[in-house]
Amino acid sequence: MIELRDLCKTYHVNGVPTVVADHISAVFPSGLSIALLGRNGAGKSSLLRMIAGTMAPTSGRIVSDGAISWPVGFAGSFHGDLTGVQNTRFVARIYGVDTDTLVDFVEDFAELGPHFHLPFRTYSSGMRSRLAFGVSMGIRFDTYLVDEVTSVGDAAFRVKSEAVFNQRMQESGAIVVSHGMALLRRICQAGAVLEQGRLTWHDDINDAIAHHERNMRAGQPQAG
Repeated sequence: MIELRDLCKTYHVNGVPTVVADHISAVFPSGLSIALLGRNGAGKSSLLRMIAGTMAPTSGRIVSDGAISWPVGFAGSFHGDLTGVQNTRFVARIYGVDTDTLVDFVEDFAELGPHFHLPFRTYSSGMRSRLAFGVSMGIRFDTYLVDEVTSVGDAAFRVKSEAVFNQRMQESGAIVVSHGMALLRRICQAGAVLEQGRLTWHDDINDAIAHHERNMRAGQPQAG
């Protein structure tokens, strides 16, 4: 369970405020795969980072009773001069998992070939995302935070990514950001729509997608 308690987040760009979270109070239940929907710039990735603990809210609290991943696909914590293998071992030690087991999983899953043994700074953006997704999927969390990563790679790799994600969902939950509505219908049960700092919860993923698509067609916020 993840609970947002009166969560507020405001950016100021050139003195102009942008509200990401406007006194949001909501509960993300355990064991569900939940789509987080919203137009570009609504603050979905920022909300994921606040839930992960890598970004501080302006005010309010986030409370959880389980282990939460970093945003899957986020590679900002990897060291550029370390190889993929070395970065994987470093993360394994931080989270207290067996280093060899995680390395074996990531090497097989990420399909980086010889690049797995080269410095991370030499990776393309797609290779960085595949490494980050592999490392995160190789560690068991109660809730996975996923930001568009299942769209990385060719069709075969996307199928493999979705399959391993579904395996993890047998024992865990997730909050998923994606522009692929077909994907969200396949892998999510419920959804939440973020619009102008307000979050609207839907028990059914189809209702959440319908709400989001109404917002997109109208070009302005719609009531939940």
